Amino acid sequence: MKHIAAALAKAQTEMGKALKQSNNPHFKSKYADLGNVMDACLPALNAAGIAVIQPTGEDDHGRFVETVLIHESGESLTCRVPLIVNKNDMQGYGSAVTYARRYGLMAMAGIAPEDDDGNAASKAAPKQEQRHQKAPEIDTEAAEKAAAYLDEADSIDDLKERWGRIPNPVQAIALVIEAKDRTKERLSKPRPSEDLNGDEIPY
Repeated sequence: MKHIAAALAKAQTEMGKALKQSNNPHFKSKYADLGNVMDACLPALNAAGIAVIQPTGEDDHGRFVETVLIHESGESLTCRVPLIVNKNDMQGYGSAVTYARRYGLMAMAGIAPEDDDGNAASKAAPKQEQRHQKAPEIDTEAAEKAAAYLDEADSIDDLKERWGRIPNPVQAIALVIEAKDRTKERLSKPRPSEDLNGDEIPY
């Protein structure tokens, strides 16, 4: 199956989406009919050496439409879609066959229907805008005051208490974080011995 697999992979890179150009009067919407699906995939399939046939058949499970992709190497892939006939006449049968052919071909080709008027792109725009929300403004004055407040700490415990009094949004500002780290480093260093007027402490 390597020949048809390679050919199908190549064909899929050339396929477009099945455009919704047919109107559904019952639901007041558009859909991609069999012709739209064939337009989207057949040129690419044929260019890759793949022909498509869709015969009907019947087995123990009922009637079906079989979509067959036949490669020029002789290899083939098949897919069966059951026929669900709601109306017991030729019109109902023909409608069911058309539906089954459309769904079978889309499944085998790996394509999906898409609007032809850019609706999908316009609906996606708000999501793109949400990802790029405006960054919150930095309160420079509050940051400078907080940094100076932390610089005045005279012990690690004092630094912790001062840090806890600073609002969370201000704590996240780089200037304030730098002041905290700088003060922590200063207070963590061992202090030099106090001047004892030359007296030494015996050990």
